[in-house]
Amino acid sequence: MQKILFVCLGNICRSPLAEGILLHLKEKHKLNLEIDSAGTSHYHIGEAPDKRTIANAKKNGVDLSFLRARQFNVNDFDAFDKIYVMDKSNLTNVVALAKNQTHKNKVSLFLNEVYPNTNLEVPDPYYGTEKDFEDVFQLVYKASELFIKQF
Repeated sequence: MQKILFVCLGNICRSPLAEGILLHLKEKHKLNLEIDSAGTSHYHIGEAPDKRTIANAKKNGVDLSFLRARQFNVNDFDAFDKIYVMDKSNLTNVVALAKNQTHKNKVSLFLNEVYPNTNLEVPDPYYGTEKDFEDVFQLVYKASELFIKQF
């Protein structure tokens, strides 16, 4: 079983969205994956995803209401096969915690998996509009659909 972790800053917008979408697709396509998400900061530990993220995902048929934020920790390097970060800042933060090259090799930008070598970031909708949340949902959903073709 492949174990995948998604990481953003607060674990309330992008990474739980990616987790929820992949859980949705896992169920839909009967995939053998373990999926989780975390944030590099401690700001929202134990909180549900942002209410706008939950509402937008629900509108698109994905339930995130049961997810709770947690902080990324060094044990995640051993617990997961692959760690996908949403932007370059979080890539830097996660790689800085790596104890060795094997750990570093597990970390990459999520969108590089479906758009190789582009170093595209998933934009943070937190300070944006409802349209920003919808745009991020569509970007992550499309990327997740392309991503699951590997499995």
